[in-house]
Amino acid sequence: MDDWTFRAEQVTKVFGELRANDGITLQVRPGEVYGLLGPNGAGKTTLVKQVIGLLKPSSGSLTLGTYDLVEDPDAARQLCSYLPQAQMPIDSFKPHQVISLTGMIRGGDPVTVRQRSEEMIEALDIGEWRDTMGARLSGGIKRLVGFAMVTVWPGRVVILDEPTNDVDPRRRRLLWEQIRRLGDGGASVFLVTHNVLEAEKSVDRLAIINDGRLIAEGTPSSLKSEDRGRMRLQLMMVPGHATPEMPAFVHHHTRVGNNVMAAISEADSAHAIGWAQELMRLDEAEEYALAATTLEDVYIRMTGHVSEDMGGEVQA
Repeated sequence: MDDWTFRAEQVTKVFGELRANDGITLQVRPGEVYGLLGPNGAGKTTLVKQVIGLLKPSSGSLTLGTYDLVEDPDAARQLCSYLPQAQMPIDSFKPHQVISLTGMIRGGDPVTVRQRSEEMIEALDIGEWRDTMGARLSGGIKRLVGFAMVTVWPGRVVILDEPTNDVDPRRRRLLWEQIRRLGDGGASVFLVTHNVLEAEKSVDRLAIINDGRLIAEGTPSSLKSEDRGRMRLQLMMVPGHATPEMPAFVHHHTRVGNNVMAAISEADSAHAIGWAQELMRLDEAEEYALAATTLEDVYIRMTGHVSEDMGGEVQA
């Protein structure tokens, strides 16, 4: 079969009076890395559980090529690989053993799987823990082993729920390289994440889900199109100082710890810099930075939330 496109059509999942998913429609083509962004409780995990056959939609359809994943949940589990947000139960295994074992359980040729297992251990730079029992591994290394287990013999759809949790910055870069390779190898990759800034660099397209509904979809650049002409002013406040009163040219702002981020029009940049310098003169701010808007700013505007990796609340 040539067309392995994944399609969700008007997927709705109702629990009592709660509409966890409300008419979600999207598609992911082979070779795409597709981000699924949204705050806690937005409905991302509910959608994923329906894709892999653990939940049945109240209405709507989920298909992968010619396969109906709702009517054939066994096919869903065979064709989809899933890395949950929770750690894999690997305490009683060594990494090289459990990666190879998982690949063979998924139907991989033993020789090829063992070779691929060693390649992934090297690519993720976890060779020094190759023969260490899982119970002695750190959370970050367990996360990398779990990723290798899921992708050593990947399905047509690979779903990764917060794959970089607990992973150190250097190996996180290596992990993103492997995620990109999955797409280049022809898999449809679902990246479920709260980390908007990382997603912006790594996905081909993405959807933002909030309150069970898909509220935006497109490439990172297209989603930022409405914010063209705007800038982000970041103020590093002196610890203990309250958020200053916002001038009229600030569209909206957020505070995370001692950092205040304000959205302004590009035409107001000079006024914003002058205001920031005055706050520094008054010893209310320590420094400031002015930069182009990011996908984080779009996410804040559309959902009213700051991504989980930043924390904080939006203030109008």
